[in-house]
This record gives sequence, C-alpha cells and structure tokens, in this order.
Amino acid sequence: MQSAFLRHTVRQTISRAAVFATIGGLSAGAITTTAADPAPQNQAPQNQAQDQAQNQAPQGQGQAGQSAAAPAPGEGPAAKPADAEAAEVQRLLEQPVPTDFDGLLNRAETISRAAAATSDNVEKTRAGIAENQARIDQIKADTQRSEEQLAQAQQRLDGSQTSVSQISSAKYRGATVDAVSSVVGASGPQAAIDRTAYMNALADRTDRAVSALEADLQSAHEANSAAKRAKAQAEFQANNLAQRQRELDERNHTLTDLKAQVTKIVDGFTPEQKRQWVDRKGPIDVDVATFLGKLPAAGPASANVGGAVAAAMSKLGSPYAWGAAGPSAFDCSGLMMWAYQQVGKTIPRTSQAQLSGGKQVSVQDLQPGDIVAYYPGATHVGMYIGDGKLVHASDYGIPVQVVPVNSMPIVGAVRY
Repeated sequence: MQSAFLRHTVRQTISRAAVFATIGGLSAGAITTTAADPAPQNQAPQNQAQDQAQNQAPQGQGQAGQSAAAPAPGEGPAAKPADAEAAEVQRLLEQPVPTDFDGLLNRAETISRAAAATSDNVEKTRAGIAENQARIDQIKADTQRSEEQLAQAQQRLDGSQTSVSQISSAKYRGATVDAVSSVVGASGPQAAIDRTAYMNALADRTDRAVSALEADLQSAHEANSAAKRAKAQAEFQANNLAQRQRELDERNHTLTDLKAQVTKIVDGFTPEQKRQWVDRKGPIDVDVATFLGKLPAAGPASANVGGAVAAAMSKLGSPYAWGAAGPSAFDCSGLMMWAYQQVGKTIPRTSQAQLSGGKQVSVQDLQPGDIVAYYPGATHVGMYIGDGKLVHASDYGIPVQVVPVNSMPIVGAVRY
C-alpha cells in the first residue's frame, strides 16, 4: 500500500514537472506575440481552438472600436459635413454685396452666423484633439506598464525553472523519483516516507508557483494586447481629428474673409444704421440691481443660478468677438461658459455642446440661468434671466445686451 502511494506520488511529480517545463518553454515565445497570433505549433489541438477563440474576440472588439468610435466627451452633436460647410461658404463668398441697407443687414447677420458656427466647430475639434492626445498619452503609459509586467512575469517564471528542473530531470536520470530507489536507498521506512513527502511537497509548491506565474503571464499578456489595440484606435482617431482640424482651419481662413466683410459693412454704417443694427433684436434696458433682487435666493442651487445670472449681467455693454470667452469680450457661448465659471461650475465651450450637456427643459418651464439655443444647428445661445428676458452676446458691433427671449427662433433649452 505504501509502495502504491509512492508510485502515485512520483507519477504526479513527474507529470507536473514535464507539463510545467513545457509551459516554461512556451511562455518565452508568448511574450513576443500579440493577442491575434496563432497558437504555437507544439500546443495540443484542443488548446489551439481555445486560444484562437480567445484571440479572435479582442481583435474583433478592437475593429469595432475603430469603426464606431464615440465622439469625445462634451463635443455635442456632430458638425456639419465639411463639403456642405465649404459649399455654403463658397456660396456666401460668391454673392454680390447688397447696396440697400436691409440687404446689408441680412448679409451681415448670415455671414456672422456662419462664422460663429465654424468658430464653434474649430473649438470643438481642438478640445477633441486635446482629449484624444491625453488618452493616447495614458494608453502609452498603460502599454509600458503592461510590457514591464510581462518582463517581470517572465523573470519570475525563469526563476522557477530550477525547482521544476529538479523534478523533471529526475525522470530522465532515474534519480530519486524512482519509487524502488526511494525505498531501497532510504535508511529506513521513515526516511522513505520523508523523502516521498519532500517530493510531494516540492511538486505541490511547483504546481502552485507555476500556476500563479502562468496566470500572471496570461493576464499581463492580455493587458498588453488590449493596450496596443487601444493605442492603435487612439492614434487612428487622432489622425482623423488632425485632418478635421486642417479642414476647419482652412474653412476658418475662408471665413476670416467673410468676417472682414461683416466688419467692413458694420463699420461703414452711418450712426443711424448702426443704431438699427444694434437694436434689431429689440434690446431692453433693465436696472440690474432691481432685476437681480427678484431672483430666488433659497438653497445652494438657487445661489449658483443667481450668481451665474449676475455674472452674465455684469458684462452688459461688453463687446462681441468671435471665439472670445472673456473677461473683456465674448461670443455667445463664451459668455455662458464664463458666467458659470464665476460660480465654480464648468459647462461645455460651444453652443451645440452646451445644448447637449444640460438637462433639457421646455420653453414654458424656463427658469433664470437656463441656456436657450437659437437657429438651426444651435448656432447661438443666451441665458434666460426671468420675466421673458435673455442676456446674450449677439454679433459684431453689438454689445452684450438683454433682449426678449423669443426675439430669435428657439431650437432648445437646457438647465445646468
């Protein structure tokens, strides 16, 4: 019975040693492969099928990530296609400059809205590029850590070969793992038992150590493969964003000519024409202190809203500038962002993203501090201040002013 136990123990030891030695030989090659590499040729057929199934899933996920990449956080709705925007710009450039005042007003407003929309798209793309670059940097760091984990796992696995070799080489030399030798060569029954127990303990330790190392190696290998796929996706997205930036920069260069036309038209107005340009949305004179005193004052949320409204109202009379976000000049979305920054709240930079980022509210439920979006594509925004009024940065030559909330076509409203 004791002899049968010894033979069983020795067979287990030899079997484990042979398997672990094989694993050790394969692991070195596994380090240099990717998740999609085929299984090693000396691996069992059933293991090949299993490895192929494991490898194909991450590869497919990576492809899906590239083909359906989500927009960067805070970008809002997708920008108008480049060809459509370019066609619109070209059409505006080719139109003759009107000679009548109403025609000049309409042309100036149309060009200004186109410029504002493109300015929004430029800001959106720049933000997306910055976010994408941050992700690329993080992915590169993750990849480096994964490679270090792989190297450490291989180093630990190599270190275990000494104990594994003691068992596996005994099989070929017919050394202490031979059951008869274990008994005959022992000084007595207890020595034979001790020797058998030692071999069994050694095999168990090797089993646990190599199993743990194999798991570490597999985990690190999978992490490294995932990081490489993510890095490829991020770089792919960065290339796309860089291309978009080049396109938008080119369109913005074209729109610089359009903005110059707006400037030329507005600066060429007579004093009476300038007054009509400034007053075309029906500006309202308000006593700021009295108006702010009517705002709700209960609770921290109300305090934040009141502070944002007060900040926006404090900029009444400040000039408009494309792409400006304060503190001395503003475009429409820049004024909204700056006002909320004054109460410690961060909202998106562009008008489209601002409409997408908050809680949607109906026009009938507007409250002070809500952001109202205007025109198709949400190319303009302002802040509702209560009593049917809105504060906004409108157009070139028009200072920040208060106007009726329904003075422009509303396309949505949000609450932050």
